[in-house]
Amino acid sequence: MPFARVPLLVFQVGLVLAWSSGYVGAIIASDTGSVVRVLFWRFIGVALLFSPFLMRAFRRGTVTWRWCALHGLLGVIGMFVCVGLGIQAINLGLPAGTGALISALQPLAAAVLAGPLLSERVRRSQWIGLAVGFVGVLFSVGGLTGSDQLLGYLCSFLSMAAMVAATLIAKARWDGSDLGAALAMQTTVTALLFVPVALFNDVFWPEPSWQFAGAVGWAIVFSTLGGYGFYYLCLMRSGTVRTSSLIYLTPPVTLIWAWAMFGQPMSLYTWAGLLLCLGGVYLARGERVPKAELRVEKA
Repeated sequence: MPFARVPLLVFQVGLVLAWSSGYVGAIIASDTGSVVRVLFWRFIGVALLFSPFLMRAFRRGTVTWRWCALHGLLGVIGMFVCVGLGIQAINLGLPAGTGALISALQPLAAAVLAGPLLSERVRRSQWIGLAVGFVGVLFSVGGLTGSDQLLGYLCSFLSMAAMVAATLIAKARWDGSDLGAALAMQTTVTALLFVPVALFNDVFWPEPSWQFAGAVGWAIVFSTLGGYGFYYLCLMRSGTVRTSSLIYLTPPVTLIWAWAMFGQPMSLYTWAGLLLCLGGVYLARGERVPKAELRVEKA
């Protein structure tokens, strides 16, 4: 596997930093006047940037129709549905703290499904770690905040569920090869799906400003290449639960981003939540153990 000699910790730290940068990116994008426009051109930019990898894979004959279908599906579920519904939840008035808590259900949902679908055994220490991490998120975001937007809750929950589904599909059907080509295929499909959304909102054409270019650049480098790139690299190098548990660190780290870049205050609850999240991730670090191997050991 590519990058096999790079320590896993490097990818894990990169994932947490990149995944948590989304809040900063949303603030930067909102200042341009249209988050949808930034999202649309974010995926176009990544698709164009990685198109040479996809073309090379086609020339080598390593790309099959099944491969295209797999990464097309990952683009639909893990990018278009996940990102689109997450943005829609915010547009419907869902508080950021509530959205963070719903997103934090991802590791627990992945742990519940990893056993029956991927034959991964979730150890007792990992369950404890997942619980501790969730409590840490509660501390970090200050608990659930009120919202009358039921549809916003639904969009946020479906966004989280889409990422869980993409995680399980990728872990079961992909060995992590041709990452550049895979990202090109996924973002191309996502960009095509965003075309009618951009036309409907009358934000199809890019905005000729440095602010817009900066927002798109941030979204490409951190949210897409960093977020999805590091996520898939971690997923292929370690278990589903271990990778998903890193999501627990993103709410407190997001608050650190906001404090460092925008001067937003941080409370003692934030620091306590960060320490709890670190403890939870540490407990959830257990390696993946296939059920088949367990049966052999018992025999």
